[in-house]
Amino acid sequence: MASEKEKKPTIEESFDELDAIVARLEDEKCPLEESFALYEKGMKLVKQLNESIDKVENRLKIITGESDEDSSGDE
Repeated sequence: MASEKEKKPTIEESFDELDAIVARLEDEKCPLEESFALYEKGMKLVKQLNESIDKVENRLKIITGESDEDSSGDE
């Protein structure tokens, strides 16, 4: 059984975390070193979110029977 540490956050939780990072980065009192660490963490989150959203999108395409060729818009 997976422990709490190993539990992958939901897309919504990741967006909430990203929002918190952005809010902290917008704070003028945020030290430069912390800003760099937050930026790096935020970029990793963005990459993970993109991968998660791509997986969901691919699953939806399978469910709906849509292929990449169907969505190219060349009608």
